[in-house]
Amino acid sequence: MVLSSLLLPIFRTKCDSAPPPLPPISGSGSSTSSGETILKPAETKESTTSSLPPPPPPTASDSNTTSTSTPPPAAPPSIEDDNITKAAAIVSSCPNPGPLEGATWDVRRLTTLDTYDGVRVDISKQLSPYFAVVHSFHLGTTMLPDGKNSSYGITTQMNDEEGFLMARVDPERGTVDGRIHRALLGGLAMAKLQVGTSSEGANDQLLGEVDVGAQTWTANLKYGSMGGGNVFGCNYFQQLSPRIAAGGEGMYIGANGNMMSSYTAKLSFPNVNGEEKKDDIAMAAASAGGGPPGEAPSYLAATYNAGQGMLSFNYKRAVTPARVNIGASLECSPMTLESQVVVGAEFNLTRSKMNVCVDGSGRIQSVLEAKLGREPGSPALNFAAELDHGKNVMKFGYGLNIGS
Repeated sequence: MVLSSLLLPIFRTKCDSAPPPLPPISGSGSSTSSGETILKPAETKESTTSSLPPPPPPTASDSNTTSTSTPPPAAPPSIEDDNITKAAAIVSSCPNPGPLEGATWDVRRLTTLDTYDGVRVDISKQLSPYFAVVHSFHLGTTMLPDGKNSSYGITTQMNDEEGFLMARVDPERGTVDGRIHRALLGGLAMAKLQVGTSSEGANDQLLGEVDVGAQTWTANLKYGSMGGGNVFGCNYFQQLSPRIAAGGEGMYIGANGNMMSSYTAKLSFPNVNGEEKKDDIAMAAASAGGGPPGEAPSYLAATYNAGQGMLSFNYKRAVTPARVNIGASLECSPMTLESQVVVGAEFNLTRSKMNVCVDGSGRIQSVLEAKLGREPGSPALNFAAELDHGKNVMKFGYGLNIGS
């Protein structure tokens, strides 16, 4: 008995021992008195769902919140948008005024028309995307020197991203004229070279210029030989406010020893329709893009030439943008009280353009240009006329432009 009682615990199986205690229901585990944690087995989704109490019924506020979808979070701004925002923030409200020579270019275009008599024909040919040739004929005219009534010239021009080169040859007069414009320093400056030679050599000229511009100003330096003497000068044009610009120019002519100076002030007006904000944006965007400044729809410019003692006023107004423009120019001498006034108008139609100008002496000039097709490069027919009743002079001519 004693031996059996000693061997009996040795051969006792696990089934004969007492079952272990059940794991607790609440919680993922329970700690015993000895500090050991007993993990409960994983429960199935059905048992968990059935053991949870039913959810409460939705209220009115909850239904409104549920029906309203939450907008997705805004995407963070990209690096490109960030750069554009920074660039727009540093752009000044004062645009670049452009070169001083172009301050009154629009008025001169309206009040100084290229009228002629006889027949003028221009035939142009685009030999490549960068190279073009123009043949010009002028027949039956009384405007040429030496009593000639005809002329012929050939013009070649090459353009690229950095500038252009142009040359014109007149075989009858024996003259060669050339121009070279090239961008420097990545577009920060523009170098210009103007050359004019003739068979006689008396009127040969060579002039070099450098244009430098910044955000609100432009400057020009020039040096060369003209009329048998050296010429050098400079000018500066500053935009003082979004509507006001002022500048001046000085030049020394070595042939006669004259020192010339002029001063210009320009006042721009808002659009006639009151769209002042759009005008400011267009002018600022054009100057920020590195191109020429956006031209104001209306402006008044005053120039005083100290060397000649002449005071001039130029006014331009866009009655209908890109359709009807008018301009007026008044030149007077404060010392002698002599004056001259010219008024011009331009009408742009679908396939034609009409320019008319009248001066104080009663001279009337007009130029009509009509496109003969809708495609780019279609031929254009021109009619020019000039009537001067005071001098009893009449000139009529027509021209034809053919080519791209």
